[in-house]
Amino acid sequence: MSYRVYAVTDARRLDDFLRLPFALYRDDPDWVAPVMSEVKRILDMKRNPFFAQASLCLFVCYKDEAPAARLAVVINKIHEQVFARRTAFFGFFESTNDRDAVKALVDEAERYCRGRRAEVLEGPFNPNHYSEVGLQIDRFGTMPAFFETHNPPYYRALLEEAGFRVSAVFQTMRNDDIRNYLADRYETIAGQPARNGYTIRSFSPADKERDLERIREVNNDAFAGNWHFLPLTKEEYAFSAKYLNLVTRPGLIKIVEHDGRPVAVLHCVLDINPLLKGLNGKAGPIGYLRFLRGRRRVKKLIIYTVAIKKAYQHSRVYPLLLREFRGMARDFETVATTWISPENVPSLRAAESLGMRPDKHFAVYEKRLGS
Repeated sequence: MSYRVYAVTDARRLDDFLRLPFALYRDDPDWVAPVMSEVKRILDMKRNPFFAQASLCLFVCYKDEAPAARLAVVINKIHEQVFARRTAFFGFFESTNDRDAVKALVDEAERYCRGRRAEVLEGPFNPNHYSEVGLQIDRFGTMPAFFETHNPPYYRALLEEAGFRVSAVFQTMRNDDIRNYLADRYETIAGQPARNGYTIRSFSPADKERDLERIREVNNDAFAGNWHFLPLTKEEYAFSAKYLNLVTRPGLIKIVEHDGRPVAVLHCVLDINPLLKGLNGKAGPIGYLRFLRGRRRVKKLIIYTVAIKKAYQHSRVYPLLLREFRGMARDFETVATTWISPENVPSLRAAESLGMRPDKHFAVYEKRLGS
């Protein structure tokens, strides 16, 4: 029995990297296969503008010539400049339940990182802070919502045996009866109309480029200084929003403006994972048409982001967003959040006010690297 780790440098190794999850999750009824063409697009350093300032190396560990584990390593020099720490990030981690395969994989990744003067290896990030983040650590046996990671319970032990320790834990929130909850508590409570220079409107597909830029402006201001947050460039945000029309509707994105300037954004998306599951990783024309038909029947709404510029975080903006969300959520049965930090008390309290309770937890791991 032998283990060999290779950096992905050709089409065959890339195919092994991409297809390993399909073998691992073959018998998992809850796994949602990623669309292969989209994963390739994200990992293409020539196409993804994120890699204009970051490096990427993919690794595959083979056990007796069969793929057994994989890992992506990203080193972002902008992160070092902003946070003054030489951190390498790992992501797209998948493995058989084989500690020796993971040890060989991590050892090779560490050598790569130390050769680039990284002090810490941290993840999973797939591949960055505004993508899928963390390792699922509870509520196994349930289908992931859109933008949630999904993995077997044994992944935690594999990483810990390889020397990783938890650096952060996040949670999602969920209400499976949002329609009745809102009817019982808010039906007779009038929302506060916009005034004093405030307006609120839906995202405009006819002016997509302008509205994407306004959303980016708000996000970069609202999240500045947050854990691992780096401002997105115009090119990065446009790249990440390429398929925005497939995962949401214009009325599910609300932009608050004050005297014509964007100051806040409520961005919700549909939980399209049950539809993606039917594609099994392939976006062919028939599957695409089924996806479009099924999207109209999605009854689970996900709060992707709520962003308020720092100068407006104690203004009339929050009640406006809450009123708008209550209006859109009445058309759904379930609402959920993406990951929330336990230190983000305002977001947790806002979710609780909508009857949402903790759902899943996700951990980020780090390992200090020797010289």
